[in-house]
Amino acid sequence: MRLVDHERHAMDLRTTPVHLGRGSRAKPVEGFTWDPEVLQAYSTAVAADGAEGRMVMIFDGDGPGDHWESHPAGDELVVCLTGSVTVTRDVDGLPERVRLGPGEATINPAGVWHVVDMEGPTSLLAVTATLGTDHRPRIDTRPTERLGTPRPEEAP
Repeated sequence: MRLVDHERHAMDLRTTPVHLGRGSRAKPVEGFTWDPEVLQAYSTAVAADGAEGRMVMIFDGDGPGDHWESHPAGDELVVCLTGSVTVTRDVDGLPERVRLGPGEATINPAGVWHVVDMEGPTSLLAVTATLGTDHRPRIDTRPTERLGTPRPEEAP
């Protein structure tokens, strides 16, 4: 995994996310995967951006999400590009559902657990706070144990 200073060719945001950092910098993240070692390397590489750093990525999928997630360092923008999706948030122990169609968006507030269910083939664009994303397996209707990248206070 490495951050690229200036990419001059077209990028596929499905495989090469872009990190938005302080000073209005945008750097492609080559070799990004969801592997814990790569996530840790990414967190270390962008730590200087603190809570201001954002990752921009496109996700394609179909079906229910397999995990809950939360972004304690900042809000997350989710935009439905194609298909339809339901974003379910756990707000004070109660489900809050937002259904999105093409061109529609929602904001997941910082620290709120949420899960994404794609209804048929769907593409989403996400702009996510870099530090502190937590993941929890989806084994129930509410989040359970914590897994994920370092929280802002845990960052190197």
